[in-house]
Amino acid sequence: MNKRNFLRLMAVTAMATLTLTACNDSNKMDDKPEKVAAQTATPGSLRIAYVEVDSIMTQYDFCKDYTKILEKRSNNSQSALAAQEKNLNAAVQNFQNKLQNNGFSSQREAEGQQAALQRQQEQLLATRDRLAGELQSQTEKFNQALHDSLDHFLAQYNKDKKYSMILAKSGDNILLADKALDITAEVVAGLNKSYKKKPDEKETKK
Repeated sequence: MNKRNFLRLMAVTAMATLTLTACNDSNKMDDKPEKVAAQTATPGSLRIAYVEVDSIMTQYDFCKDYTKILEKRSNNSQSALAAQEKNLNAAVQNFQNKLQNNGFSSQREAEGQQAALQRQQEQLLATRDRLAGELQSQTEKFNQALHDSLDHFLAQYNKDKKYSMILAKSGDNILLADKALDITAEVVAGLNKSYKKKPDEKETKK
């Protein structure tokens, strides 16, 4: 799975949890049965909308910025690993040439260099695992930040809109939907407006 598909999957995961219930979320229902019954939505009263996940990933400035950060980190990791692997391959080739041409003064010297190559290989694998773990951790932070920003924005957005549910549409997970229910443009515009207002994230962009 490439980086963009992985990020898209993370966004789907984040958005899949963002469904908003009817009525005002700020007003908590108490335990009285009559109030529970009064606030239960009937099918005819449901107001549903959806947001295109792909559009969030390609048009939300936060996603675009963070994708660049992750791609840069991934490219740097790949370059570091490639350099380390090149050095290891050169050392292995040198060892094999010396072994074939009786270039070692003793068996002990050959065994010592072979052990050094083994340690070098172990270091390469450890570096690979460490860099992969760091990228995974950074991606998880992105996923959580995306979830939080969507959750916060939609909660504020729905105070006026009063939707019973806002769905995340990705691929064919929603088989049929009236285009009139698509609020993607509004959501993306609102997310970008909120994102640009944050001074700490403005500093990150510089």
